[in-house]
Amino acid sequence: MQKHSYKLSLPKLLTIGFVTIILIGSILLKLPIASRPGVTTHYIDALFTATSATCVTGMTTVNTIAHWSLFGQLVIMVLVEIGGLGFMTFTVLLFSMLRRQPTLTTRALVKESLSLESLADVKTVTRYVIGLSLTIQMIGVVLLSFDLVPRYGWIKGIYYSIFHSVMGFCNAGFDLFGNSLENFGNDPYVIFILSILIVAGGLGFLVWRDILLWPHRHRVSLHTKISLTTSATLTTGATIIFWFTEHGMAKMPGHADTWARMVDTFLLAVSPRTAGLQVMPYTSVSMAEIIITMMLMFIGGTPGSTAGGVKTTTIGILWLQSWAALRGREDVEFAHRRFTRANIYRASMLVFVSTIVVVIAVVLLSIFETIPKGQGLEYIMFEALSAFGTAGMTMGLTSDLTIPGKVIIMALMFIGRVGLFTVMYTILNADRNKKHYRYVEESVMIG
Repeated sequence: MQKHSYKLSLPKLLTIGFVTIILIGSILLKLPIASRPGVTTHYIDALFTATSATCVTGMTTVNTIAHWSLFGQLVIMVLVEIGGLGFMTFTVLLFSMLRRQPTLTTRALVKESLSLESLADVKTVTRYVIGLSLTIQMIGVVLLSFDLVPRYGWIKGIYYSIFHSVMGFCNAGFDLFGNSLENFGNDPYVIFILSILIVAGGLGFLVWRDILLWPHRHRVSLHTKISLTTSATLTTGATIIFWFTEHGMAKMPGHADTWARMVDTFLLAVSPRTAGLQVMPYTSVSMAEIIITMMLMFIGGTPGSTAGGVKTTTIGILWLQSWAALRGREDVEFAHRRFTRANIYRASMLVFVSTIVVVIAVVLLSIFETIPKGQGLEYIMFEALSAFGTAGMTMGLTSDLTIPGKVIIMALMFIGRVGLFTVMYTILNADRNKKHYRYVEESVMIG
């Protein structure tokens, strides 16, 4: 009798890997040692926190500094590091430490998780990713310690510097200050360092490799060009819009100088790109800023980075495709290169399906959650987009979520971090339903 071997597809392996990490993290956070004395942790909150950390989001149903002990905080930090760099990256590192060659499946998983073009340089890129990440985070620790050590003392100051450097670079919104960065609104030094860490983590490892190799190669890839162009446009545009919509951060204390206000505005522009650290509560900002923030959370960062969202390259390609179509051109071009039809099709499908997922989540949340008096649908929509984009920001709903609401937000965070295509291919079993025929082509009226 013939035996049929069943092998899991790469999307399924990635999905199972992330689920395993989350479950292990939730068990560790449920342990009594993970909570402060006298504090009880419900499993749903432990699971929610583990999901948020592994998916580098930062949304939390409990106050991080008030609820979790040192052990719990360290578990969160490790989960954020694993989620930010990708658990398969650490698997390859383990193979290297054991002086063993990673299997073909492992290399393929790393290629999938880091959005690499081929398997040839998986091991080299993995070492580079870890080395670059640790280097940038260590620089962040040193720079933050200049402010936090005098403020909190040596031990606490160094620990806070390490924790928030990891959160900044990995684009996770957890903090140990109790109210994110609201106490640092008049401290442009800390805000600026964390903003730079957020930008560094959201650029993507392949973009950083191109930048660092520029002196030798004198060229960068098309991926890097469109990533940097789109990111710079979004950040600059958002900073200018926020400065005028918030009237130069007029809600800040009167003694805050112009430089501090400008740096805080810059954080407001970069943090929605999946970082989650906020310098002021979003219940006190203008509706224009809330709308722009939701758009930025939906877009997210660069592929192959610690950020979530539909990614900057997706938006860049769709903008160029729309601009080309309006001018009657068939080819979508940028930097003397032409994008493939597969690229454009994938970008269009990603945005469309992502929009459907968010809309369904908003409808479900509106059924289970209560909108406070004085707030509108943006109260729920902001939460859903923050979870999907792994941004980690909230207008106050996270701490009041019902159990069904927590499940919905966890699902959005998971989809946002693992990737919509990965999750959908896992659910739909795409690899086993390939058609070997095509129907006759025909057009319909559009617009």
